[in-house]
Amino acid sequence: KMLGRVLCTVLFVGAFPSRADASQGHISVVLLGATGDLAKKYLWQGLFQLYLDQVSSGHSFTFHGAALTALEPGQRLMFDVLKKLSCPPDEAPDRCAVLKDQFLKLSQYHQLKTAENYTALHREIETLLRQEGLREAGRIFYFSVPPFAYTEIARHINSSCRPPAGAWLRVVLEKPFGHDLASAQQLAAELAGFFREEEMYRVDHYLGKQAVAHILPFRDQNRQFLDPIWNQHHVERVEVVLKETVDAKGRTSFYEQYGVIRDVLQNHLTEALMFLVMELPANVSSAQEVLQHKLQAFQSLWGLERSSAVLGQYQAYDSQVQEELQEARGYVSTTPTFAGVLIRSDSLRWDGVPFLLTSGKALDERVGYARVLFKNRAYCTQSGTLRDAGHSQCKPKQIIFYFGHGALNTPAVLVSRNLFQPVMPKDSWKEAEARSDLHIFGQPLSDFYMYSPVKERDAYSVLISNIYHGRKDFFITTENLLASWAFWTPLLDSTSRQPPRLYPGGVENQHLLDFELVSGGVAFSVAEPAELLNPGRQMPSDFRAIQSKFRQSPLVSAWAEDLVSQLASDMEEAAVRSVARSGQFHLALSGGSSPVVLFQRLARHHYGFPWKHTHVWLVDERCVPLTDSESNFLSLHRHLLQRVRVPYFNIHPMPVHLNRRLCVEEDGGTELYTQDIAALVANASFDLVLLGVGTDGHTASLFPRSESGLEGAPTVVLTESPVKPHQRMSLSLPLINRARQVFVLVLGKGKHDITTLLSRVGHEPRKWPISGVSPSSGQLVWYVDYEALLG
Repeated sequence: KMLGRVLCTVLFVGAFPSRADASQGHISVVLLGATGDLAKKYLWQGLFQLYLDQVSSGHSFTFHGAALTALEPGQRLMFDVLKKLSCPPDEAPDRCAVLKDQFLKLSQYHQLKTAENYTALHREIETLLRQEGLREAGRIFYFSVPPFAYTEIARHINSSCRPPAGAWLRVVLEKPFGHDLASAQQLAAELAGFFREEEMYRVDHYLGKQAVAHILPFRDQNRQFLDPIWNQHHVERVEVVLKETVDAKGRTSFYEQYGVIRDVLQNHLTEALMFLVMELPANVSSAQEVLQHKLQAFQSLWGLERSSAVLGQYQAYDSQVQEELQEARGYVSTTPTFAGVLIRSDSLRWDGVPFLLTSGKALDERVGYARVLFKNRAYCTQSGTLRDAGHSQCKPKQIIFYFGHGALNTPAVLVSRNLFQPVMPKDSWKEAEARSDLHIFGQPLSDFYMYSPVKERDAYSVLISNIYHGRKDFFITTENLLASWAFWTPLLDSTSRQPPRLYPGGVENQHLLDFELVSGGVAFSVAEPAELLNPGRQMPSDFRAIQSKFRQSPLVSAWAEDLVSQLASDMEEAAVRSVARSGQFHLALSGGSSPVVLFQRLARHHYGFPWKHTHVWLVDERCVPLTDSESNFLSLHRHLLQRVRVPYFNIHPMPVHLNRRLCVEEDGGTELYTQDIAALVANASFDLVLLGVGTDGHTASLFPRSESGLEGAPTVVLTESPVKPHQRMSLSLPLINRARQVFVLVLGKGKHDITTLLSRVGHEPRKWPISGVSPSSGQLVWYVDYEALLG
């Protein structure tokens, strides 16, 4: 009769609605991991704050703490935490005491270990509500447990602890949500087997920080000022930064698996960046519109490569790992504890503007902020003293969303006084005193309009309130999550073997971690002190010698990023030679995922490439509209063509879409492309053809036992792929073999088996079409990375 006793008390103290008024129904909150660190530090306090805020809302509540610990010790641990809960300073002490007492009476501990435990909890909730004559409005399950436990718990909830029809279910999930794209996809697929998308609330607690949560409303309320200047013509750069003074001591088992990029940049800082750079929805309160615009912002970002990041590690980290994980004395970790990453967008608004994301442990201060720094176009004739006296146009212009800590020690929004005075909601943000004794980014606070929250709230309290209200725009959807991992995983892969720069920690770091923009990437500003860190450690150069021939043709091999860099340089060299010889360069490019990094490299680093004299052809194309995400041409356009100056009439997509039909033989698409090649390419001999290799040995869209294209005339053919989309258009093998040069790019562990097989087989194009590539009067060069070559 727990609820009944509480309701009687409520009527007596007048703090709650009457039972008749509680018509919105009952909400059961189940906190899994109720005795863990996160629950102790934040979640119970957040749930108590929810209760304080909503006690008169018309809902009644019960709070069920749950863990694996047995009933008696678990109950003792949980109530030790609950007794320490506190009310906000503006809460009257008498009311606080009453509400805290009621909250404790409404809270119970359960051991949830087996399917039977979940069934028993479900029955207990049902019995309680039936006895009190209350309708169930919904249930919240908060997973404050490691992700490896998610699937089993989800299965139990789905099978025996769902609320009845008509009541909602909200399942709250804490990060990490995987450690790369593949693991995130797997976890997402498992959870999708038990919960609908609208039932899942993935927490990124940074979205509950008041300054972060206000970025979109600020942009919306200040459209009149921001619309003219929120773009590449006015913004110099965007920075999102989280600096910590603490190190990873006590958390090295987690940190060894994740590192700073997975821990902070892939989630917290990326989400804040998206709020800054996404196109502003017409309705910023619409979760669906916000998500749609965030996904579009992700799609506009350039892919990351190794040169996009600088990595560091504080010097004591290795010894902490050795001590906490019982690693051998000579163990050397390459896990980064500091990262600075350059991100770029190809959107019309942000093209050319660097976005810098930075985070690290054992740094000189604890602070977090998102900062938009504007270009300064003013020339001021007055002296420095006069300039500093007023709000000169020559002073820096910036907007800062200050997350907390640091010099201000409070969340804040700051706008340079020489920009504009912002519109801020007076019920939630107040203008702060302009103190000239405090400085931020070298400027006195008096140079800014500064606003701080009327009532400062913990991020988890904000998020728990949003869960209660069903505000999905404050949480990470599956689509959003996978878009973020798809963006970050290539950088994680390319830097996994990169030794981070060592730094002493704290103020002793001095300028060691400063970095700058260098030729499309970032690099540390000062040279690393020369020191042989571990003479006995195996380095890439220690691998067995690799022969310089593969299938009797020249072989270039290196780690993937170095290999792509070399290939791009060789392509530029071939292009320059061809233009010098004939005035033009005919380049045929393959589709697929491997060339994407090459396209990006060519666009970012090869300004001497003679694009003006280059004709771009396709080696193959899927039979889909050119605007389809599966289209090879669309990928080529996104990653290369829209970033370089190739004359429009020098771009030759394959004509797969004619007469509103796709790859219909009577439409003659293959004949048209063959004729174009014959008319423009001397002797139908491309200057360079770039190919890839499939795991089954296919190349271009020429597949094993293909009925066309493996022999016969040098033409363009229609082929069938074993995977969707099945219909393809491709250059035939005889046409490829007329090229002056053919480069074959092979990347990744997934290609190791086929690479090994190809090293042993002869000329058998019916079985392995790539084995039939042999230019009749040209050169074939293989570019194979170490993972494909050595496994």
